[in-house]
Amino acid sequence: MPDWLTDPRFLAALGGVVALVIAVLVYRRVKRRNQFASPLERATFSTLHTVSLAAPALREGLSEGSAQFAVPYLRTLLDTEALSMTGSDCVPLAWDGEAEHHSLDVRQYAEKVMRTGRQQVASRKDIECGSQDCPVRGIVVVPLEVDGNVAGTLAAVSADTPGPVLLRASAEVARYVSSQLELADLDESRARLNRAEVRALRAQISPHFIYNALNTVASFIRTDPERARELLMEFADFTRYSFRQAGEYTTLADELKNIDRYLALEHARFGNRLHVKVQVAPEVLSVVLPFLALQPLVENAVRHGLSGKPGGGTVSLTAEDSGAECTIIVEDDGVGMDPKALTEENRDAHLSGAHVGLGNVDDRMRSAFGPDYGLVVETERGAGTKIILRVPKFRAGVRV
Repeated sequence: MPDWLTDPRFLAALGGVVALVIAVLVYRRVKRRNQFASPLERATFSTLHTVSLAAPALREGLSEGSAQFAVPYLRTLLDTEALSMTGSDCVPLAWDGEAEHHSLDVRQYAEKVMRTGRQQVASRKDIECGSQDCPVRGIVVVPLEVDGNVAGTLAAVSADTPGPVLLRASAEVARYVSSQLELADLDESRARLNRAEVRALRAQISPHFIYNALNTVASFIRTDPERARELLMEFADFTRYSFRQAGEYTTLADELKNIDRYLALEHARFGNRLHVKVQVAPEVLSVVLPFLALQPLVENAVRHGLSGKPGGGTVSLTAEDSGAECTIIVEDDGVGMDPKALTEENRDAHLSGAHVGLGNVDDRMRSAFGPDYGLVVETERGAGTKIILRVPKFRAGVRV
């Protein structure tokens, strides 16, 4: 079962949606009990549709932009005179509806919510209004919570005296908003984890490759200065790409360019002991995959496959069009590995440092595309190693 299915924040979000739908349906039905009622199916569909329209903005976190986009939909759910959302400083991030002259009242009660963490209710006698025609009869301000902390408030400005139904419905809408903000925080946490994993992979590149690359360049300085210069330029381009700060994802074309640089340096080191075969379908060059997803696999083939084999061997890289997916295969005819030992090493890679690149890429592939998109490794002692990646051509949220 995927980890996110058991994450408390996901379960809270799911529970919030269900409770929200029920509460809003009850509230709207009670409020309009003297009007012609639509069928329950239509009301349910309308509520879920409105919820779905507000969700994308809320999943970006609490900000002025996300609040201004979501508040009109949330107001539709509650059918109030106005609806406001504030941040932690209690200044309204968005206001939808009439009676904005009550924004100071909203701020006053929002400050109480931020201090106490509890819902605040104001009736007509509790709020000041200089307008004779003002329809406002009450304000309900409820907390928006993220990880147990009050991150902001939601204020329902009502033309009716606040009653139990409005209090409950406002609380459930706030709970739904909080659950979406929790998921936004979860997305950000996952992004931070991905960035940390990329940093760990970059740290692995340094000791395992840079020393040998510089030694190789140094060996050509006297015998072949022009070759040394070319290799140094390849090394500079390789490190510039590997240590760039431009996002979590890249294209297959860019990954292949970096692998060409890596293999040029390794070929200079191993000479005729290293043979390379690359076959890539042009139509998959634009496929997006996690940054530095392929170089560790090729490095694994060179380090663990060929460096210990007398006479060297061949590393093959193929990328094929497989309909909705791109299939990438990195294969070597080297010494191979014991499958059981590889599994154990990957499990303890964070302690031993062995094959940390494989585990890192596997984790990031699953995080980006789902649990079915981890690495498939086929290997046996003396039989080489074959690593297979399946990359979807499209996945929401995965882009360069």
